[in-house]
Amino acid sequence: MSIRRMLKVRGGMAAVSAAVMALTLAGCGGVGDSNKSTDPQKSSTPRSQGAGSQNPASSASPSPEPTEVIATVSGASGMTLAINSLQRDPGGFLTVTGQIKNTGSQSFAGTSAWRGIELKGSGESVAGATLVDKAGKKRYYVLRDTEARCLCTTGISSVDPGQVVPFFAQFPAPPTTTTEVDFNLPTFATATVKISG
Repeated sequence: MSIRRMLKVRGGMAAVSAAVMALTLAGCGGVGDSNKSTDPQKSSTPRSQGAGSQNPASSASPSPEPTEVIATVSGASGMTLAINSLQRDPGGFLTVTGQIKNTGSQSFAGTSAWRGIELKGSGESVAGATLVDKAGKKRYYVLRDTEARCLCTTGISSVDPGQVVPFFAQFPAPPTTTTEVDFNLPTFATATVKISG
């Protein structure tokens, strides 16, 4: 390699190193971030757990169990469902988050009922969940994207004894005059839950 070419390569590497150093220092600045929460539980964007997850790093480490439980219902074979939040989102959505736990002694493989009748060919999910606005006499189903995939947790094929599975589901938001709805996921009892936000 000629001296001229080596100088070009070294000069290019120096420029890349300087750019990396500048980005690193900018990321460590922290000016004006003193009011931002670093609590991972405060995230407003729910993530899918399972095969449909977009962020493999988030599913690799277990998420901390939310402390607030606003409703708990029992299901088949020792399954329990705890709802942690029912939050209105900007843009007219309502997001339900919670946890499903197997308190029984056997693995629960009846998760195919959770996907509902609309998505028989799309794999395991909680797409069969519904919200009922009794005052407005209206039922709401889980939202879908443009490829008919549910905006909900996917990839739950079974739940082992003692296992806790976080879940979320997004629905169209009922009118702002509606303050509570009935949440139902097949195989579980219905929970009446207050809407926050």
